[in-house]
Amino acid sequence: MAISVLIVDDSKHFRRTAAKLLTARGYRVPEPAADGEAALASVSRVCPDGVLLDVNLPGRDGFVVAASLASVCPSARIVLTSSEIEDVPTAVLKACGAAAFVSKVDLAVADLDGVFGR
Repeated sequence: MAISVLIVDDSKHFRRTAAKLLTARGYRVPEPAADGEAALASVSRVCPDGVLLDVNLPGRDGFVVAASLASVCPSARIVLTSSEIEDVPTAVLKACGAAAFVSKVDLAVADLDGVFGR
């Protein structure tokens, strides 16, 4: 069975592009979310195996949303992403419940199987 990854990003273009990339690599992509509230509503219905979560969201930022998602759906591997920052310290990832960070620039060449635990 394919690993499901919820995409959370305010950019419709990025959500579409990331969905195509993940689908092409054999992941199942449920309906994406444009902000943290939509992401929390989605995972409260069905907990995905992973979440690709933008750091720069409208309203609550990705770090705050990651902590909320981790408490609602602790089994999901949360992977933060951003086009504005290149790295997130391990201590910050652990503090918000994220498993990894992958820059949007590097997403196409990243070891997604490794970050999503496949």
